[in-house]
Amino acid sequence: MKTKAELPVCPVATAVSLIGGKWKLLIVRDLKERPWRFNELLKNLDGISQKVLTDSLRQMMDDELVYRRDYGELPPRVEYGLTELGREMLPIIDALADFGNYYKSVVDGQQPC
Repeated sequence: MKTKAELPVCPVATAVSLIGGKWKLLIVRDLKERPWRFNELLKNLDGISQKVLTDSLRQMMDDELVYRRDYGELPPRVEYGLTELGREMLPIIDALADFGNYYKSVVDGQQPC
């Protein structure tokens, strides 16, 4: 986890530094419902490389937004999920989804739901 001194002064910039970028937001979107295994995430996130997924998950674990659970089995079974702190971001994800749906309805000339 970053120290307070390492975080931007602006709270919006702080949030963006934690979940900014295409992949972290989509990882949170997937982890919203349940824990996922690495290969499930890799397959579901069309276009992400294994390295980028690994790096993103590590950064999110360092920031205490995501946990990694190793079951200690053979073959290896590992799952990733949102921590309580990570779950605090869900209203942000929901707001982005609401805006995305609204924007699509405006572009299509339809009324929002």
